[in-house]
Amino acid sequence: MTTPATSHAAQAAADLVRAEWSRLLASLRSDLGSLELAEDVAQEALEVALARWPEQGVPSSPGAWITTVARRRAIDRLRRDRTQQDKLAMAARLEARAGTAYQPGESLLRDEQLQLIFGCCHPSLSIEAQMALTLRCVAGLSTREIASAFLVSESTMAQRLVRAKKKIETAAIPFRIPPDNELLSRSNVVLNVIYLIFNEGYTSAEGDTLVSFDLCHEAIRLGQLLTELLPEDPEPLGLVALMLLLDARRDARTDLNGDLVLLADQDRSLWNQTSIAEAGRLLDRALRLDRPGAYQLQAAINALHAEAPSIAATDWRQIEHLYGSLYVLQPTPVVALNHGVALAEAEGPQRGLDHLARVAEALDGYQYFHSARADLLRRLERPEDARAAYTRALELTTNEAERRFLTGRLAEL
Repeated sequence: MTTPATSHAAQAAADLVRAEWSRLLASLRSDLGSLELAEDVAQEALEVALARWPEQGVPSSPGAWITTVARRRAIDRLRRDRTQQDKLAMAARLEARAGTAYQPGESLLRDEQLQLIFGCCHPSLSIEAQMALTLRCVAGLSTREIASAFLVSESTMAQRLVRAKKKIETAAIPFRIPPDNELLSRSNVVLNVIYLIFNEGYTSAEGDTLVSFDLCHEAIRLGQLLTELLPEDPEPLGLVALMLLLDARRDARTDLNGDLVLLADQDRSLWNQTSIAEAGRLLDRALRLDRPGAYQLQAAINALHAEAPSIAATDWRQIEHLYGSLYVLQPTPVVALNHGVALAEAEGPQRGLDHLARVAEALDGYQYFHSARADLLRRLERPEDARAAYTRALELTTNEAERRFLTGRLAEL
């Protein structure tokens, strides 16, 4: 039976993963020199916490507790293998560091985190493996959450993660910030991963709540680190501007009951004007560098939303034009979906529905395709077709806030 103490311990562990996992894992990987071992002992320490915290209570510094237990587990593992002197030497070094305190906000850890990200995004790994591994190790997302982001099954994603970690170990891939001549070629994948982390926080794949603020803030923080590392690259500036613009709406995206509120119905007085202003400054800096990119275009789209006093006053024609430019750079089904939604606002729901038909097969397993299509069908007064589309979207969603919204739409029909 689940007790209040068990629930409290589980919530504390979940909060730790969301808020501190990347820092904790980066520190352990730096100690151990092995990503696989670092993740294994961190997971073991988390399991120990779930077993002990309900009885002993949640410690005042959960991250420090997990780090201490993980280091002890690593020492035990290394000492069991006495055939390799280097492992014994590593165990001795870990023992020497056993009393070292773990500080969640320690600024020195930021380099270790960037090293962890760039190690996971090494070019010898496939792009899909790079992104999935970083989401697992840096953001602490579950295999199921990552699979949802990539539109694949959980078992497929689990296999990808195992292969990626094995390749890192066998190929001795270094965890370091690459030299300047490699930075730009690696930074694009890093930017994509950071945005995926933000998206998981912006609309959580699982759970009762729509937004995970810790993940959003972590993604913005990592993006800001990249703007410092690459001050002459406009795309990190565009990405941070984009994330700030989206995050600015967070207080308006749900009502007092935690239920989803669509952009058209949001109280725009709740939007964070400080974040919007900062995003505008970053976007201006990016545009002055005169090298347009996908994140700058997306930031420009969301800046137009931020400037509009209402959904009706939004410059949908300009947004539709920007989505067309974005599709040239990123010809993906999801960009085409967003382009279709903008077309519907600019030229009517039938125009948008016709555009969505082009990506119906590619996005059949994507809940937002079916919810967008359902909304257009509802506006065209085709209730039976809209009901079928909402039902399909409901089948695909794993977030309770979105489930409640879709259920409400079905009830209205």
